[in-house]
Amino acid sequence: MERFFLYDDVEDTKTRFVSFTGESQRYDLAILQSSRFFGKVLVMDIQYNRFAILGSDDLEEEGYLEHVYNRNKEEAAELRDYLQELLG
Repeated sequence: MERFFLYDDVEDTKTRFVSFTGESQRYDLAILQSSRFFGKVLVMDIQYNRFAILGSDDLEEEGYLEHVYNRNKEEAAELRDYLQELLG
């Protein structure tokens, strides 16, 4: 079978693992920094098996974190607070 690769790159990245508790939920995240994401970071929610490439502009978009991470408003607000500190 012939494969057509768009790219196949190897890159050094910086990965940070963070676990914290909010009012009603625990958050386990892996945050990956790479030059591939144009200044944004890949945030992986290990518990919910969901991920997104985020920048500070994405955190301001109403309902975005709720949708991407399948969280209710309160949980998304806690996550947003942490990510604003991280990306700020």
